[in-house]
Amino acid sequence: MGLETLSEHRCFGGVQGFYRHASTEIGLPMKFGVFVPPQASQGPVPVLFFLAGLTCTEETFAIKAGAQRMAAELGLMIVTPDTSPRDTGIEGASAEWDFGHGAGFYLDATEMPWAKHFRMESWITQELRALVLSQFPARGDRVGIFGHSMGGHGALTLALRHPGLYQSVSVFAPIAAPSQCPWGEKAFTGYLGADRSAWAAHDATELVKAGHKVPPLLIDQGLGDTFLATQLHPHLLQDACVGADQPLVLRSHPGYDHGYYFIASFIEDHLRHHAQALV
Repeated sequence: MGLETLSEHRCFGGVQGFYRHASTEIGLPMKFGVFVPPQASQGPVPVLFFLAGLTCTEETFAIKAGAQRMAAELGLMIVTPDTSPRDTGIEGASAEWDFGHGAGFYLDATEMPWAKHFRMESWITQELRALVLSQFPARGDRVGIFGHSMGGHGALTLALRHPGLYQSVSVFAPIAAPSQCPWGEKAFTGYLGADRSAWAAHDATELVKAGHKVPPLLIDQGLGDTFLATQLHPHLLQDACVGADQPLVLRSHPGYDHGYYFIASFIEDHLRHHAQALV
């Protein structure tokens, strides 16, 4: 599980780095970023995994979210995985922005040709986690997960599907009920097949309805988000959480859209939410 350093940059007393390793789960090289806060020089620190949305890479959050200053203050490491395998050689994998390269949906595909390389769930929850814990000063007993849009879907479902793996969870504008929106229907059909009964295991709303639980959730949603009505459906997840007694704070923000200006506006609240549980 060798680690290749692509670049490292001094940042708020810590280090923002970008790395690559030969993934056995994916069967291809995979990239990810890590922000190591200054407190890590004194010993292992809590670690957050941030899952980005459609078309994003391991660099997007690190460049656009403005998270490092507060992460350095709170002593939080942040890991930013790429959003899919790259250079897979699969015909048509780069043809559409919402499926294939840059759109892994944080699951293990079961349909060919995607099943060979699109094993994002296993990579993030097992291989990348183990790599980070072995190569960086991170605490394995203090791990949180958060994400945005497709990555919000990923953060929710990975936490719900792997109880106890993450001690804190939050999301920005998640695809909250992917079985009931065009993005999710397209991705699930391609990666999991046409049998909709298989989709529920990767749908946060359905997982909550089925009794899966996570630590108290924080969700922020912009009301100026053009994808809110057609793709995101946070109200469906909210209803499921109420019915299942899953703690949830869903905050709505007039005028904010789906992008990183929205994320940057509320990133401090999310990092403090995680720090309260992890530090």
